Amino acid sequence: MGASQSQDIDRSLQNNSIKPQNQERNVQPMEKTADSELVDAKSRAMEKIQLPHNYEFILKDADSPVDISSIDKLFSQLHAGVFLNQKRKKYWVDKKSNKNCFMLFARNLSITWAEDYRYWHWSHQKETTTSDVFIDVAELLQVCWLEVHGKFDVANLSPGTFYEVVLIVMLRDQAFGWEISVNFRLTLPNGQKVERKVELMTKPRGKWIEIPVGEFTTSSQNIGELEIYIHEYDAGIRKGGLIVKGVAIQPKN
Repeated sequence: MGASQSQDIDRSLQNNSIKPQNQERNVQPMEKTADSELVDAKSRAMEKIQLPHNYEFILKDADSPVDISSIDKLFSQLHAGVFLNQKRKKYWVDKKSNKNCFMLFARNLSITWAEDYRYWHWSHQKETTTSDVFIDVAELLQVCWLEVHGKFDVANLSPGTFYEVVLIVMLRDQAFGWEISVNFRLTLPNGQKVERKVELMTKPRGKWIEIPVGEFTTSSQNIGELEIYIHEYDAGIRKGGLIVKGVAIQPKN
């Protein structure tokens, strides 16, 4: 093979090796379609949405299936509230703060003598005036020994949140025996206690009222069960006309 032929082959190989590189430089990126841009927008929106703390675990106890086919449907149900454990509890997410809230209905509380019809009476009432759902409430007929216990695992509450615990009750117009203050105590998982006395005699009658039990802030160092304890038995006075709806645990605004 002559020198001129060898040079021609070298030039041919160089040209062939250069062509693919030139072709790669000339390739233009494919324009995004409207559908792909919509998917990207939804993906970015999803990244900004903060799903409620521990909601999947909590919803395992839901009385009815929860539609999680879309974020909108999920949040619509969580904002409205989901009943748990055969209407013994209710879970909802505060729309403003996106924090977990819970209601422990009377059936989820331990009430001394509650199953003795001489002292307490269970009845069904609408959960709210606009609700079609009925819950069990406990009405005190008469008793000297008032004692109500409740427990709740704070692991299901939103971390780093200032919560309040309130007892929701109604006093009948003919309620009696409440001249003596009732003792309220909230015990946190770390053993810290919040105690107060409340005089029910001066409270409004014939409507649901919230009576503060205590306040606390959730933290990773304070994990376990909190306990609610309400009692009055020292005076030995008969009392009645109190309807217990339950205990709410919710962020304090």
